[in-house]
Amino acid sequence: MKIAVLVKTALDTGQLRIRDSVVIEETPLKISDIDRNAVEEAVKLKGQDKAYAVTVLKWGPLQKKVQEAENVLREALAMGLDEAYLIADEKLLNASHVATAKAIAAVVKKIGADLVLAGEATVDNFTGQIPARVAAELGWPAITYVRELKVEGGKIIAKRDLEDHVEVVEAPLPSVVSVTREINQPRIPTLLAIRAAMKKPVNKLTLADLGLDIAPKISAGYKPLVIQRKKIVIKDGTPEEKAEKLIQYLRQEGVI
Repeated sequence: MKIAVLVKTALDTGQLRIRDSVVIEETPLKISDIDRNAVEEAVKLKGQDKAYAVTVLKWGPLQKKVQEAENVLREALAMGLDEAYLIADEKLLNASHVATAKAIAAVVKKIGADLVLAGEATVDNFTGQIPARVAAELGWPAITYVRELKVEGGKIIAKRDLEDHVEVVEAPLPSVVSVTREINQPRIPTLLAIRAAMKKPVNKLTLADLGLDIAPKISAGYKPLVIQRKKIVIKDGTPEEKAEKLIQYLRQEGVI
C-alpha cells in the first residue's frame, strides 16, 4: 500500500510578520500542526510499504521559499516518510483551493497511491477544503474528521467526530482521509532520523512536469485585525460602584 500524506508548508502563525498586512516574505514556514498527526498515522500504517509527503508551495516569493519548504519537508521525512514531492510553480502562489487540489491530485496519480492522509485543516487558512477537493479530483471516497483508523482487507474502517457523537464508517481503497489531533501523538524525530532524512529525496515539480496548465484564481490577501483598546480605567468608588460603572460602559458599547 502506498500512502500520500498532504503536508502543507504553512505560515508559522506564531511568528507572523505584520505591517499594513501580513508580510509573507518574512514570515517563516512550518509543517501545519494537524498534518503532523497525518504523518504519524501514515508511518504507523505503512509498515514495509512506502509513504510520501506531498505539498504545494503556496507562499512566495518562490525562489526564496523553495529552500525553506524543502527544509520543512525534511522534518516530515525524519518522522518516517520515505520521499517528498514539492510542487513549486509561480501560478500556484496564493492560488485557489481548486488549483491546489488539481496539482495535488496529479501528484497522487503520479505516485500511484492507494490512500491519501491529511490534517482536518491547516493552521494558516483552516478552511478544511483541500482533502475533500482532492478526493473529488481523484473520484475517490472521502472520510473527514477521523479520530481512529484501521485498514483491513482493502477497506478503511474509521471513527469520525461529529458535533454530538462519533460515527463509524467504512470505505473501499483508494480513499482520502482527513484526521483530527485526537488520532495520535506525533513522534519527535531522533537525531539519527534527522540525519537520515537529509539523504531522502525531495522531488521538485512544476505544473508543466505534471502536464497541467492551470490559470488559477488568486485568493484574497491577508490583513491583520486591528483592535484599539478604549483605555478606560475605573479607579474611584467601592467595588460595587466600580462594577456598576463597568456595566454602564459595556451597555454603552452594546456589549451587554
